[in-house]
Amino acid sequence: MTSTSSPAPVVTPSSNSATVLRLFEAAADAFSAKGFHATTTRDIASRAGLSPAGVYVHFASKEDLLFQLSREGHEVSRDSLIEAVAASSSQTEALRAMIGAFARWHAEQHQVARIVQYEFRHLSDEHQQEVLALRREIDRIVEQVITAGVASGEFTAVDPKATALAAMSMAVDVARWYHPGVRQTPEEIERTYADLALRLVGVNPTDT
Repeated sequence: MTSTSSPAPVVTPSSNSATVLRLFEAAADAFSAKGFHATTTRDIASRAGLSPAGVYVHFASKEDLLFQLSREGHEVSRDSLIEAVAASSSQTEALRAMIGAFARWHAEQHQVARIVQYEFRHLSDEHQQEVLALRREIDRIVEQVITAGVASGEFTAVDPKATALAAMSMAVDVARWYHPGVRQTPEEIERTYADLALRLVGVNPTDT
């Protein structure tokens, strides 16, 4: 079986600002501990070692910070899937790499991933639509690989769209239950979920 192991992508601000990265981490920590509505700008600033005014240098509001964090997280996920497809020589290899890396990211970056995946509902309508467009784009990348695999005879999935949704949903769910004390390592989760994705499309992982 080909290894899918590779470093999980990390959410980093497009501005490459160390302060913005600290604010992302602080916001994820605060939102995770207290929830979006109960978290104040002061909570985030304190965790980042800044004054509340320091937050507003980079973000217009708490909601804007959540939006930027969510957008960056989805863009990182999308780009990692695109890279996995480009580096693969078959649809089987691509699906294994994509879902394995996606599951691993949700383990290694579980705190940020929980915010990215489950808190976007607190965004404004405009920001929600932008994030939802990214989510549809991500789903489409996986669906296209499965569709191509069916066409090539590698896969036997009857409904590529539903199968893609199932594969991505199980990987996203890792962020809900994972914590550093669980028995499985992120690398083991990567291998397990990659194999599960192959079984969803009718491929026996031991045959690849």
